[in-house]
Amino acid sequence: MQKIELMAPAGNFESLQAALDNGADSVYFGVEQLNMRARASINFTLDDLPEISKRCQEKGVRTYLTLNTIIYDHDLSIVKTLVKKAKEASITAVIAMDQAVIAIAREFDMEVHISTQINITNIETVKFYTMFADTMVLSRELSLRQVKKITEQIEKEQIKGPSGKLVEIEIFGHGALCMAVSGKCYMSLHAYNSSANRGACKQNCRKKYTVIDQETGIEMELDNEYIMSPKDLCTIDFLDQIADSGIKVLKIEGRGRAPEYVAKVIKCYRDAIDSVANGTYDKEKVIAWMQELEKVYNRGFWSGYYLGQKLGEWSKGSGSHATQKKVYIGKGTHFYPKAKIGEFKIEAFDVAIGDTILVTGPTTGAKECEVSDLMVNDAKNNKGQKGDLVTIPLDFRIRPSDKLYKIVENKVEA
Repeated sequence: MQKIELMAPAGNFESLQAALDNGADSVYFGVEQLNMRARASINFTLDDLPEISKRCQEKGVRTYLTLNTIIYDHDLSIVKTLVKKAKEASITAVIAMDQAVIAIAREFDMEVHISTQINITNIETVKFYTMFADTMVLSRELSLRQVKKITEQIEKEQIKGPSGKLVEIEIFGHGALCMAVSGKCYMSLHAYNSSANRGACKQNCRKKYTVIDQETGIEMELDNEYIMSPKDLCTIDFLDQIADSGIKVLKIEGRGRAPEYVAKVIKCYRDAIDSVANGTYDKEKVIAWMQELEKVYNRGFWSGYYLGQKLGEWSKGSGSHATQKKVYIGKGTHFYPKAKIGEFKIEAFDVAIGDTILVTGPTTGAKECEVSDLMVNDAKNNKGQKGDLVTIPLDFRIRPSDKLYKIVENKVEA
């Protein structure tokens, strides 16, 4: 069984580095505004493309530029510029749904991945897009049985893309789902004139609503007030079935998420994919991975439609259900490489021996460790407070202005 490619989200350099450090096989990211997370994440600029490419090539990691929004006439020149610069920077592929973007990418001889927004649900649609793409993301509402049928037909009929290789199928493996299961949604446009299909979703589906009968004025009783906010997708507890479906790429959602989210989720799925491949995947490991995944941002978990479920599962409240949260402590000031000690200026709250800390930065990524020893203002101490200069032994390098956080328990309402 071929090992699945693990694709990580990258909304900024912190998340990119976190993905690289934790075993991603590929990363996907947006540049400027023409992507489905134009509003939710910081996004890279054109000038960042060479650095993204350089870091990923050093690790043997593939790079995918998302240009998966709908495109208007005034966007076409921007698209051409983006694709041209991506080609020059040796970015691996473009993820697209608009026919104009697909055509422009092919014009520049860029590899194309068909976005889930196209809603590919059958083998004939796969065949149609072989004129343009080697990799296709299937519609999110398919079951694993339907996915497997498509991959088996690709193998049986030897369906190939422009490169001459068999078409590869990609599916989503973890992260946020919304009412528009495979992407196209007009709620935000109707309510705020802010198009989700242009990467500017206001997430009005995530809010609490009541339903009122307009004729009688009676408010209807609802079991769940968040009737349009699905739980997050999680497949780690049936990843062996995912692998058996014949897919080649597993995509982790989360370009708007923090770097520690990317680090934690990618590490768990890296371990899980490797365990499936070497035959050590079991229930005990799944329980441990689930506990780790629950520590970072999530709205609760469900399996999506992969296992044949007919109706979605809804979150019980707004925001995250994570069991942990980070609290800002201070910033990095210096690193002593021989002694492997990081120096930090404490700007808020305190840090003590035994605390779990998180350090993030554009080059550092997202690194967690426990404080085993502490010097405060050049003297041994158990705790550092606001205004103190502290040094902490670290097994990783920090940079000036890296951010220091403390990881604490997050009380989640039942």
